[in-house]
Amino acid sequence: MPSRPDRRLPSDRLLTVLTCPLCPSGLARADGALRCADRHTFDIARHGYVSLLTGRRRAASADSADMVRSRVSFLRAGHYEPLVRTLAGLAADLAPPDATVLDAGSGTGHYLAAVLDALPEAMGLGLDSSAPALRAAARAHARGEAVGWDVWQPWPVRTGCADLVLNVFAPRNGPEFHRVLRPDGALLVVTPTARHLRELRPPLGLLAVDPRKEERLRRTLAAHFRPARTEPLEYAMSLTPEDVAGLVTMSPAARHVEPAELRRRVGELPAPVRVTASFVVSVYRPAGHQG
Repeated sequence: MPSRPDRRLPSDRLLTVLTCPLCPSGLARADGALRCADRHTFDIARHGYVSLLTGRRRAASADSADMVRSRVSFLRAGHYEPLVRTLAGLAADLAPPDATVLDAGSGTGHYLAAVLDALPEAMGLGLDSSAPALRAAARAHARGEAVGWDVWQPWPVRTGCADLVLNVFAPRNGPEFHRVLRPDGALLVVTPTARHLRELRPPLGLLAVDPRKEERLRRTLAAHFRPARTEPLEYAMSLTPEDVAGLVTMSPAARHVEPAELRRRVGELPAPVRVTASFVVSVYRPAGHQG
């Protein structure tokens, strides 16, 4: 995937999408920052992302540097490549080549970058509250932008600006998904099934996935969206103990297990470790759209 250099300024196209989080104004570049007409100013980090979070809007939690390092390593190893290919293929069917793609809870930007590869003239914007994740996301793709934001809050983007919204293992803000999408746009959501990582849950003490997760997702989105397409995806991964440690560390599932205890439990697993990856990839359309 093409990378982007540090310190690259936000693109002109991004500035047509972003709005000031403190007032309705648009944003423009000003001395290494973004500034609105009311002079609210947001610095451009040296890593290339812009944080629009303010003191009263800080996210309650965000991925740590250790979680991000583990995620980068695990994803680069290709263990979730079938999921990446599925997302890219669906995106190419759902959005025009020059789409504006928003990724809610984008993490390292890995999935957004794959979608941008499938849409040769698209611009992508990833929203996340983790500074370590934003540093990775800002370098993930030449046409990808990274902005610091809490996706539970109203988003600092224009209404109806997006052709496609991605939501991969991230919080779901249905009203904002609907507001930012064009009427003929699409929402692409990935959730794990109850079978995901099932071999690791008893020996490592991981939390189980709610078997009603997909049902709860539909209820959450029902006021604004209708389901259009669902693709189950399940396959076996052959992992080293190091892979398993990274897989667990990269998600909140390990937060209730002490690192030393987690290492001990992983060390007791037979190698290689055969682990089930199991997802549901769902396409939703804004309510009222007939396409």
